[in-house]
Amino acid sequence: MRAEHHLFSPQQKKIIQTWIPLAGSWMLMGIEMPLITAILTRLENPEISLAAYGGVVFPLAMIFEAPIVMLLAASTALSKDWHAYKLLKQFMIISGFLLTTIHILLAFTPLFDIVVGQIMAIPDVLIEPSRVGLQIITPWSWAIAYRRFQQGVLIRYGHSDAVGIGTVISITVHIIVLVFGLVIGTIPGYIIGAASQACGVVAEAIYTCIRVKPVLRDQLKKEKSEKKLTWRGFLTFYIPLALTPMLAFTWQPIGSAALSRMPFPIESLAIWPVITGLVFLLRSPGLAYNEVVVALAEQKGSFRHLRKFVNQLTLTLTLIHLLVALTPLAYLWFRYVSGLSPAFTELAKIGILIAIPMTVVGSLQSWYQGLIVYSRKTKAIPEATLIFLITVIVILVFGVFVNRYIGLFVGLTGFSLAHITQTIWLWKRSREVNKQIQIRDNQTEWVV
Repeated sequence: MRAEHHLFSPQQKKIIQTWIPLAGSWMLMGIEMPLITAILTRLENPEISLAAYGGVVFPLAMIFEAPIVMLLAASTALSKDWHAYKLLKQFMIISGFLLTTIHILLAFTPLFDIVVGQIMAIPDVLIEPSRVGLQIITPWSWAIAYRRFQQGVLIRYGHSDAVGIGTVISITVHIIVLVFGLVIGTIPGYIIGAASQACGVVAEAIYTCIRVKPVLRDQLKKEKSEKKLTWRGFLTFYIPLALTPMLAFTWQPIGSAALSRMPFPIESLAIWPVITGLVFLLRSPGLAYNEVVVALAEQKGSFRHLRKFVNQLTLTLTLIHLLVALTPLAYLWFRYVSGLSPAFTELAKIGILIAIPMTVVGSLQSWYQGLIVYSRKTKAIPEATLIFLITVIVILVFGVFVNRYIGLFVGLTGFSLAHITQTIWLWKRSREVNKQIQIRDNQTEWVV
């Protein structure tokens, strides 16, 4: 029997070895929001803390993170020599400084009242809690820019396990801060949530700094490249990638603004992070596949093995989501793990059903996007994200205009449909490189 017919051929083992640390890291990241919401629901005024943190602070923090979130993929693909590394590091420093400055301006000046109070129309009772939470999470952008840049180097040079370890450290710090807040019991939940995430990302950045030093010294500095990376070449590659999360994360404050204008605004904003946190956890193993494809697609003969794995992964994650959504597991999670009230739990059970398409297409998005990044024709990625954003906005505008349906359900419907339209476009735009790699790998075995 040929090797590829085995359940775990050498090629599949190579994929699994690359994927598992990254999937573990994504899953640990996925645990962050459920942990935070579980603690916030057990402190005073849980609805206010959940709505302020999950509906305002976290979406705005994601906007600040957006321009540098793809540094992981860029560093994985481009850190081929010391010159390229230094160029990327300069970009990381500049962008991290600018984003942190913008964060400070919004969090500590009257600009906050204009953006959150007037533009987003967040209920008055959430304004001050949101302001304080955003101030506490100020280190967010810089720490994420640094760790994602250095994690790309670690992945490229075979140390993807360090990414998982870093995430374990981050989660551990999260838990320490959250438990401290729970034990004290008098600190507002939105403060505890913001402090846990700020401390977590800083701790992970410090670990990454320590872990990457021997890799830089012993591996990267020894690499030679015939063609030096230029600023023009880097920006041509990176700007389309950066536009992707910038467009994708834009929908979150837009979504909060829309939910604030539909029936049951505080309830919707409070339940939103609980549902999206669980959905992110369910999708996270698939989201990790993007870096796997970027790292392995260049190896001749890898295509059919990578494609087989993503099909298996898609089916597995879809079945897990269905198991959670269609059985008493949903009630147990939302009522006892997340700590929602009975009324909120019933709304959340409906919401997790609406969110099923997000998990179905999650792994496929990573597969198509990874192929596109490999081809360096990254313009297709922001195109798909723009389609995602347009879909979300159309559904939200409809919900606000009709003003009859609970905002939570409208937002989840828009988010689910948007993931579908985004995936269709990524599939369409990846077909060319798909065919090229298949031709390259025709009758070629992947030697690992």
